[in-house]
Amino acid sequence: MAFRRTLVTEFVLQGFSELPRLRLPLFGCFFLYIVALTGSAAIIAVVSRSASLRSPMCFFLCNLAATDIVRTSSALPKVLAGLASAENTISFPGCTAQLFFLTWSASSELLLLTVMAYDRYTAICRPLHSSSRMSPRRCRSLAVGVRAVCAFNGSLHAGLMTRPSFCGPNVVAHFFCESPPLLLLSCSPTLVNSILTVLADAFYGVVHFLLTLVPYGCPVTRRRRAFSTCSSHLLAVSVRYSAVLCARISPASSCSPERSKGSAALYTMLSPTRNPISYSLRNMEVTRALGRLVQALLHPGVRGLPP
Repeated sequence: MAFRRTLVTEFVLQGFSELPRLRLPLFGCFFLYIVALTGSAAIIAVVSRSASLRSPMCFFLCNLAATDIVRTSSALPKVLAGLASAENTISFPGCTAQLFFLTWSASSELLLLTVMAYDRYTAICRPLHSSSRMSPRRCRSLAVGVRAVCAFNGSLHAGLMTRPSFCGPNVVAHFFCESPPLLLLSCSPTLVNSILTVLADAFYGVVHFLLTLVPYGCPVTRRRRAFSTCSSHLLAVSVRYSAVLCARISPASSCSPERSKGSAALYTMLSPTRNPISYSLRNMEVTRALGRLVQALLHPGVRGLPP
């Protein structure tokens, strides 16, 4: 078995250093990071404490919120560090770890969106079978399955990144470690990595995009009034998959740094900030439960939340 030979022990994340005029506006990332963390944490707290929010949708909202926390915490702190310093470096092990968590969280979100679309389909178009098809046990199994499949995907990407040799330039044309810009720095063949990247992105970005859209066909064709409850979900799905298709469905050799950075900003900064609004704050049950949680925090003498 051949071991990876490399002279590179750390990478330099280029970030947005080639656009110094954007340095000050990009500090708004800190605000987005705080909003994303606060919104996601609020969703988890509200759903966990409210007895009335025990539906499959709320269960998957919690999982989606946890995924958003992992994704933003994997990328944005390093972005902020790069804006505050002249050179933003990351060690080789740190780069592969970041690649794993970003791949795991990003692919988990896509699979969760597919599961949530199926839940909406059963709730609207098959209401009599909804409780059996989306029982608590099945929901937990789906959530564990999503995490396991995506952890395997992340491990595969991170593990194969130790296969190529890096013996020359170490400046990554991105603001975090991602497969395409990393493979451009390799001084050894990267065909296996490139094929895996394209196949995985096609599976998550194309196959699951279609699997997510199909369940929403029922509300559109049969119950147009019920479709209004899914409009915010469809908007979030469209924005998320547009960013994925733009940023990832391309081989490393054709990777455009500008396009990749812009698309990555959508799913690492804006998407986690928008998700609590699109999926939760437009849900009246979640909004009321959030109001009760805020009231309980303002009045500590009141214990717990009413159902």
